[in-house]
Amino acid sequence: MLLAAEAPPAPEAPPHTGGLLLLIDGTAGLLTVAVLGIVLLLVLIIKVRLQPFVALLGVSIAVGLAAGLSVTELFGTVQKSAAVSMIESGMGGILGHVAIIIGLGTMLGAILEVSGGAEVLSTRLLNLFGEKRAPLAMGVTGVVFGIPVFFDVGIFVLAPIVYAAAKRSGKSILLYAMPLLAGLSMTHAFLPPHPGPVAAAGLFDVDLGWVILMGVVVGVPAVLAAWVYAAWIGKRLFVDVPQDMVEAAAEAKSAVAAEQKASGVTPSERPVALGTVLAIIGTPLLLILLATFSSIALDPSTIRSVVEFFGHPFVALTIALFLAYYLLGIRRGWSRQSLETVSTASLKPVGNILLVVGAGGVFGAVLKGSGIADALADTFNDVGLPVIVLAWLISVVLRVAQGSATVAIVTTAGIVVPLVEGQSMSQPHLALIIMAISAGSIFASHVNDGGFWMVAKYFGISERDTLKSWTVLETVLSVAGFVVAALLSLVI
Repeated sequence: MLLAAEAPPAPEAPPHTGGLLLLIDGTAGLLTVAVLGIVLLLVLIIKVRLQPFVALLGVSIAVGLAAGLSVTELFGTVQKSAAVSMIESGMGGILGHVAIIIGLGTMLGAILEVSGGAEVLSTRLLNLFGEKRAPLAMGVTGVVFGIPVFFDVGIFVLAPIVYAAAKRSGKSILLYAMPLLAGLSMTHAFLPPHPGPVAAAGLFDVDLGWVILMGVVVGVPAVLAAWVYAAWIGKRLFVDVPQDMVEAAAEAKSAVAAEQKASGVTPSERPVALGTVLAIIGTPLLLILLATFSSIALDPSTIRSVVEFFGHPFVALTIALFLAYYLLGIRRGWSRQSLETVSTASLKPVGNILLVVGAGGVFGAVLKGSGIADALADTFNDVGLPVIVLAWLISVVLRVAQGSATVAIVTTAGIVVPLVEGQSMSQPHLALIIMAISAGSIFASHVNDGGFWMVAKYFGISERDTLKSWTVLETVLSVAGFVVAALLSLVI
């Protein structure tokens, strides 16, 4: 019997050489394209006042073409083929995860807001810490709640507490949002069970215990530095609670009151119990935390599958939403019509958020697909710097170039691991290198980062003020974390 001849290996895709690269080739050309693209995007949004979704989509296409990407790479083909549209994959890649969380988290937040649950929690926090330390209360909340949940989940679940605190005090929402965001960002970057540090620990073969320990040692001073900046900028930039969120909540409250009056239902006048609010918010956090640690501590089994099912963010948030429906709604005299009214009203401001976040994913995908990040990382590879400094710089470049913190951590770890092999570095020292990589991964969140647009749109901050507050906050967190890790590496 004759054996079929093996098919020849598919030829490697040629490097991108079109667009602006015809004039400036190599890394210099790619860097030029990236800088021009980001500058153009900032001008269109801040100066021209073009709608961010339109600006992001248009600049993404322009950057792709300037970097030599083909029309097929950008848009796919009209007929079915193996070609993958970079724009569609960029949009779908981020919205496939974020859209469901935004929807569930927004509805959960609306029930907390309309029922008075968010007000009860914010009041208790303000009473516990005092009015002057209310921003600190938000920061501590961000750190504690950020350990088991992803950054975006934390925003959507905890945002109503920020709204309530800002409305009660009459001060800038930045004063309360920025400390909360700093806590969420620190835990996402530095601490397991978040995917970036966990993946880096696996690549460096470092015990998670050392990563957790160094994450705390490095992360706490970093978040304290970020809180100092948050307090400073919160007193200098006034941003009101976003009107669309206020209007949605007011509309929902009015609709519920009118519906209850028409049906003759007398709603409960007792304030919501703090324990009930904590149980609703804490349930998804506990489920997600259990699922994360079960994937580390348990071998594949039925029990692990069950825990991971209930601990998936989609399922955990759905359970929390149903708990809120019953404990804050039905048990307190709400009808099913009222619950539906509140849920629907809360989703009205979400469309713009989803489109902008998705377009940010497109921009990041185009920057990555053009080869900008890889070219810059290869250049840094040959620079004669201490490994921990090099690790931070590579991570910074990857972060600024393509936007995703997790991608920056994993990619940088893959580049740095060969540099430390054979150097007999201790586990604590390797964990500090991971911390430097993690610190670099949150540097200067800007327009190609989905988190930038989540923060801007969910808290009603203009793009200019988001750059002044959130982008600088992330930079402070990054630099402070790196400095602590670098200093510790001198003695460990």
